[in-house]
Amino acid sequence: MAKIDLVKAVAELEEDLVLAGVKEQCAEGVPALEILGQLQQGMEQVGKLYEAGDYYLSELIMSAEVFSNAAALLGSALTGDGGSKAVGTMVLGTVKDDIHDIGKNIVSTILSCNGFKVVDVGVDVPIETFVEAVKTHKPQVVGLCCLLTTAFDVMKETVAAVKAADPSATVLVGGGPVDENVAKYCGADGYCKNAYDAVELSKKAAGIN
Repeated sequence: MAKIDLVKAVAELEEDLVLAGVKEQCAEGVPALEILGQLQQGMEQVGKLYEAGDYYLSELIMSAEVFSNAAALLGSALTGDGGSKAVGTMVLGTVKDDIHDIGKNIVSTILSCNGFKVVDVGVDVPIETFVEAVKTHKPQVVGLCCLLTTAFDVMKETVAAVKAADPSATVLVGGGPVDENVAKYCGADGYCKNAYDAVELSKKAAGIN
């Protein structure tokens, strides 16, 4: 039987094939992080298809679901060293007046797979909720997602409030219309173009690599 091309299967939203491919590679002893990398490549292709107008929001939502289910199969393998201590903590949420959660959920899944404890405070999150979560969980990283340009001002206020609550926390921002300039405008410490940037910058903030 031909080996399942995981990247292609994810890009084509073939959930059964993706899950079968993940199980197949796990059985062959392929490292979980390597399998995750293939899933992420597939997600990148989905993103390109979406940007090109070949996929719509429904496909984007479906791809996130396929990815989450496949990553869940890897969950135990990725954290399979007897519940090792998390490498860091991130408080993550979509800012007030914005209800988008696809990007946030993908970031949450990928960060969890990379050993982070993710405290997901949800969507349309009031500034006070972020501040409370920061005081309670003392994260090294706070991630703010935003897919609406109209929410930039509230994102700026949220960054200021989080930094006032805990000056040592690294605040990262990301989402469709967000770029370096928006990150500067909001006073954030970093801009994440995608979930992989979020992993790299979060590791840096947590003092790994």
